[in-house]
Amino acid sequence: MIFDRISEEYDSWYDQPEGRMIFKLEVKCLRSIRANFPGRWLEVGVGTGRFASSLGISLGLDPSLPMLRTAGSRGLKICAGVSENLPFPGASMDGVLMALTFCFLKDPALSLKECARVLRPQGTLLLGFIPAGSAWGRLYERKKAELHPVYSLASFYTVSEALTIAESSGFIHTGSASTLFGDPEQNPAAESRVRSGLFSDAGFVGLLFVKAKERRD
Repeated sequence: MIFDRISEEYDSWYDQPEGRMIFKLEVKCLRSIRANFPGRWLEVGVGTGRFASSLGISLGLDPSLPMLRTAGSRGLKICAGVSENLPFPGASMDGVLMALTFCFLKDPALSLKECARVLRPQGTLLLGFIPAGSAWGRLYERKKAELHPVYSLASFYTVSEALTIAESSGFIHTGSASTLFGDPEQNPAAESRVRSGLFSDAGFVGLLFVKAKERRD
C-alpha cells in the first residue's frame, strides 16, 4: 500500500509552512459547521490522526498500519479496517468524520451506507473533501493523469455528486462551508478565509449530514 511507504513524508508535510496554513483552514472550515464533537465519534480514514486530534475525536480507523501507529502516538484509539466493512456494531457511534478520504474510497456509496449503519438515530456525518472542477481539484486530476503515486489512486467528485451519493446512502444534508479559494499553484494563502455555504471555486468543502430516519413499512 502506497500510504504505508509514505507515512512519514505525508505527515511531515503538515509541519511545513504551506501544509500548516492549508490544514488550519480545513480544520476551521469543518469547525464552522460542527463546532463540537460530543459523544463517541469515529474518523474513517484517520491517516496519521491530524484531523481527529485537532477536532477532539478520539477513535480512528485506517487500513494503513504505519499511519495508524502515528495516529496512536497522538493519543487516539486506533483500529485497522476499511470503510466498506466497518468493524463496529450498528448504532454505536454519535458521529463519523471523513476528512480528505472520500476521493480514495473504493466504493463511496457502500462506505457511506456503512457509516449510516454504525451511527445512532440522528447521528452526524461530517465530510471534508476536494471537489472536482475547482482549481485544486483540477490540479490533482492532472497529477492523477501524470500517474502520481498517490493521486493516481483517487477519484474526484463534484459537490453535487457527493451530495447525491450521501443522500442515497441514508443521509440528509444540513450544512456546508467552503475554503481554499486561492490558486494552488501560485499563492494558496491569497484567499485564506472560510465562507458559509457552497462555492464553485472552493478547493475544500465541508458537508454536514444527519442520519435519515429509517423507513418502517
